Amino acid sequence: MVLSHLRALAAKGDPGVTVVDGDVREPAAILDAVATGIDLSAPTCLLMGFLLHFFTADAARDLVARYAAALAPGSYVVLSVGRGDSDAADQGFGVYSAGAVRVYNHSVPDFASFFGPLEPVPPGMVDAREWRPDWEQAVHLPPRDGQVIVGVARAG
Repeated sequence: MVLSHLRALAAKGDPGVTVVDGDVREPAAILDAVATGIDLSAPTCLLMGFLLHFFTADAARDLVARYAAALAPGSYVVLSVGRGDSDAADQGFGVYSAGAVRVYNHSVPDFASFFGPLEPVPPGMVDAREWRPDWEQAVHLPPRDGQVIVGVARAG
């Protein structure tokens, strides 16, 4: 569905919309394809949302580092993962991992390490529900066993 929508935007000629269908584990190939529609010599933003929990912590650090190394100074990197510290979260990760793809419940320090030498910028690394603490709707969200942690940093 997402790729369909992006392809429709790209077909309309929307600037900056680039659709790449490839293996995220091959940064050079992905970035070469992205560079056909986005000037990677200028600051840009790399979003890796709900991706890194499909990789071990070492592989996630390596993947982010390889992509970030290709970004121009002043670019931003936004990462997110699902995680949890409860029996219910452990059970959920176990059930998901029993299928075709393994998922990893990264610790908060592991997640922080994915940014490597990148400079954190506000709001830094937070539970996604705290991304905008001034947002009134966040007050009414029910408690949950897991969380989504997100972070943003700038490439020097």
